[in-house]
Amino acid sequence: MSLLSNEIAAYEEMHDVLEVDHFGEWVVIHDKQLVGTYDDFQAAAEEAVRLFGRGPYLIRQVGASPMKLPASVLYRSL
Repeated sequence: MSLLSNEIAAYEEMHDVLEVDHFGEWVVIHDKQLVGTYDDFQAAAEEAVRLFGRGPYLIRQVGASPMKLPASVLYRSL
C-alpha cells in the first residue's frame, strides 16, 4: 500500500463534486480531508509544505489525469 493511498481514495470519493465546483484548480488532500483549493500548483505546494512539512499529502489538479512516475523516481525519493 502506498503512502498516498488514503489521500488518493479520498480524492476519488470527492472527485465528482470537485469537478463541478473546482475544475482546473489545484487541491491539497491530507489525512483524507480536503485542505483547500488553489489557483496554481505553486500556491498549493507552498501551503501543503507550510502546514504538513514533507507530508504525505496529495496535490492534484482537478480534472487532470493522474501522473504515473517511473519506478526509478519513486525509489530515489525513499
